[in-house]
Amino acid sequence: MADSDTQIPAKLERRGLLFVLSSPSGAGKSTLSRMLLASEPEVALSVSCTTRPPRPGEVDGKDYHFIDVPTFKQMAKDGQFLEWAHVFSHRYGTPKEPVEAALSSGRDVLFDIDWQGAQQLYQEAGPDVVRVFILPPSIEELERRLHTRAQDSDAVIGERMARAKAEIGHWDGYDYVLINDDVERCFAQVRQILTAERLKRRRQKGLIGFVRDLVAD
Repeated sequence: MADSDTQIPAKLERRGLLFVLSSPSGAGKSTLSRMLLASEPEVALSVSCTTRPPRPGEVDGKDYHFIDVPTFKQMAKDGQFLEWAHVFSHRYGTPKEPVEAALSSGRDVLFDIDWQGAQQLYQEAGPDVVRVFILPPSIEELERRLHTRAQDSDAVIGERMARAKAEIGHWDGYDYVLINDDVERCFAQVRQILTAERLKRRRQKGLIGFVRDLVAD
């Protein structure tokens, strides 16, 4: 039995991480992102800026910051983005300031971005970035999911399928690669990755002081 004077250490301070989920359109990253945000209170979603118009039900400031092209170009010129890219004729970018504030406070930031954004983010903030790529179980299943969503025309779906094959070719630029053949199992794997990455020594800001106190005692 433990001694009554034994003190359980307080939770160690840690630096947050940048958790990237990427996948071809329809492979499940948006669903997995929603599940992660609902189950992990220490994870905040990075809200990107975009020049595309809002889709039905999207809210400015929650789903995206919807801005015009001149504003986006100026922000990019001023270095206000961690990463930005052209996707389907529109621009998307991650504002730098809120991400840096979250990291410093020990919160994790979730990114639902493509391989170009993940690459730029890694170049900008390498040690803080954890990259996870989600694969569909097959190309046929990916196309079926896109048709089931009924959000796009056949022509747009054709464009998305062509882009999907190109995106899949960048799977080896990620730290982890998961196959989403069952969303619950894939989600459990995503959470396992997040837990392990949080425990890495370099992210434990309070570990040096804790160990020093142990030795001193």
